[in-house]
This record gives sequence, structure tokens and C-alpha cells, in this order.
Amino acid sequence: MSDEAADSIDEEPEADAPTEALETAYGCPVSDSLGQRVVHPERDTWLEMAASLYADGFNMCIDLTAVDYLTYAAPRHLPAEVGPQRFEVVIHLLALEERTRVRVRVQVDAADPVVSTLFDLYPGAENMEREVFDMFGIRFEHHPDMTRILMPEDWVGHPLRKDYAVGRIPVQFKTGAEL
Repeated sequence: MSDEAADSIDEEPEADAPTEALETAYGCPVSDSLGQRVVHPERDTWLEMAASLYADGFNMCIDLTAVDYLTYAAPRHLPAEVGPQRFEVVIHLLALEERTRVRVRVQVDAADPVVSTLFDLYPGAENMEREVFDMFGIRFEHHPDMTRILMPEDWVGHPLRKDYAVGRIPVQFKTGAEL
């Protein structure tokens, strides 16, 4: 390994510096993450952007999840045009014919954790959206069945939120069980 290559490995990225958007697509800033295209739409326009991606051949939703950045101290690597929020909904879409992927990162405000559902475009996203609702409390507007999917219906709170109390799960035992 050359000295120049060794020096570049030891360099640390600037702390929390916004990244430059490489381009704009679908009216949104676009960045690159390890060779993958990342689109950063606004929450209010993300459904229209997703419809444009679908029309361009991104017809499979591979994954839909969320991230809670409440206690995250490392740089988020967002374009300068994108304001960081506590929550982020992350969607991975696949264009089967072109064999390409795109990641969509939508910032979601903690005071109003609601985004539009992708169910009409990607019916397979239904249970993934329910899981995000169940674990993070982010609601998907116009979802056909926005109910819990992993936790009991009477469960209080959302376990993957960073402010959810650790060790709060009570242990339940059956009494009088006969073998």
C-alpha cells in the first residue's frame, strides 16, 4: 500500500458537515452512498416522487424501514438542501429490467410523524409500513390497515424509539399450568 493510500485511510470525515448533492432528480437532491444512488425527497412530495420512480421502472419495493436519530452523534451525510429530522423513513427500490437500485431517505418530524403510504404503488409495502408504525410510531396516511403487527394491540409505546425505556417489558408467567 502506498503512503498516499495509507494517509487517506486514516483521515476522518468532517463532523456533521452536509454533503453536496451530486445532482437533482425527480425534483429532489440526489447523493451517492457507496455507489448507490440516494434520493432525498421532502415529506410533502415524496409520494409523487415515488410514483415517478415507479413509472421509470422501479417496480419493486425491496425494503421499507425507519431510523430514529435521537441519540445519533455521527455525521448523517445529508445534502445541504435537506434539513435533518429525528426520524427518517428509508425505502429501497429495485428496477428489475435495468438491474438498478435506488434508496429513498425521507426526513420525518418527531412532532408530526406522518408520511403518505406507498400501498397504492407497492402493495407489498403494507406490512413493512405497519412494522414501522408499530416499532417507531410513524403513521402512514391512507394506509388500509394501520394497526400493530408485532406488538399486542394494547401495548403502550414504540420499542425501537431511542427514548423508549429499556427494561420496561414485564415478564409474564402462566400460573397453575398442568403438564
